[in-house]
Amino acid sequence: MMWDMRKCAAACGLVLMLAGGHMAAAARAEDDTPTKAQAELPREALTIESAKGVKHVFSVELATTPRQQRVGEMFRTSVPADRGMLFVWPYPQQSDMWMENTLVSLDIVFIGEDGRITAIAENAVPQSLARISSHGPARATLELQGGITEKLGIVVGDKVESKALAAPAG
Repeated sequence: MMWDMRKCAAACGLVLMLAGGHMAAAARAEDDTPTKAQAELPREALTIESAKGVKHVFSVELATTPRQQRVGEMFRTSVPADRGMLFVWPYPQQSDMWMENTLVSLDIVFIGEDGRITAIAENAVPQSLARISSHGPARATLELQGGITEKLGIVVGDKVESKALAAPAG
């Protein structure tokens, strides 16, 4: 009986040790905190057209995976005036963004299911943890250089066109 208890204790210890190692590896994978800018993502053209027919063309990176979307523009030291990053959501949803580890000011543009701009947060404060909300369902979120929407006269209601937005949500 004593031998059986020792075997059981040893086996339990081995199981706990293996489980502990697996849990530690899982914790390391979950703690995949970004520490540097992500590599440039695939790009495509995006056009914003005003009610007056003025068109502004941007080359935007497509943040398509959860990791790419979580990192976004973190640690980048500039965003050119004709560039940006587009986050297309799997379905229209509340979009909450923040500026953690983002070193430059951004304009955050929320795009509705109809492809029109529903809200703009201008000149988001670098490194702020404040939530920047779409205040309703957004099909996509676009990050542009801080101040560019005011400079170009881009406003709520303007039409956004991109191949990434052409595919149906979901």
